[in-house]
Amino acid sequence: MTLEGAAAALVAAGRRLDALGLVPATAGNFSVRLDARRLAVTVSGRHKGFLTADDVMVVDLDGIAEDPRKKSSAETLLHCGIYRRFPQAGAVLHGHSIANTFLSRAAGNDLTLAGYELLKAFPGLPTHDAEVTLPVIPNDQDIARMQRGLDLLWDGLPSIPPGYLIRGHGSYVWAPDMPAALMRMEALEFMLACELEERRQPR
Repeated sequence: MTLEGAAAALVAAGRRLDALGLVPATAGNFSVRLDARRLAVTVSGRHKGFLTADDVMVVDLDGIAEDPRKKSSAETLLHCGIYRRFPQAGAVLHGHSIANTFLSRAAGNDLTLAGYELLKAFPGLPTHDAEVTLPVIPNDQDIARMQRGLDLLWDGLPSIPPGYLIRGHGSYVWAPDMPAALMRMEALEFMLACELEERRQPR
């Protein structure tokens, strides 16, 4: 992936997720793997619906910027953690929605989605007759510590779903490329919205 191609993909993703209401204000951040040691990521503090190519920067897998004049979100380290852990990951999306914020606050250590047609957006789930359990991790201003906690969590799981929730904060998904990452984000957020709506119904 060239930097130009990555920037175009990130700008388009911002417009798509903004249109869906998943990245309000300056929330969220996105990245694309450029090669084995570098990724293109959105800069900090920009509204994702109005990104330009200049709002994309390059960092290494330790989050160190190639251009020190640009600053990425502290959560870039979570993107780096995904790329270090999963060689097949080519794109990472982080969004904030009402559904994922509310449900992650109400959940325990994980949240299970079952019986939805859109579960097929996740690998290894060919029908709706399946379930996926997403980890819900505590929010922490110490991002490096949060990533260490994720690494320990992943070490203990028999299989790792390509996504997780940060309590009261937002969702992360990843996939081999940006189209697949967008599909997973949209599918996840649709299912979370359904879960939230179900909880609103009178018992």
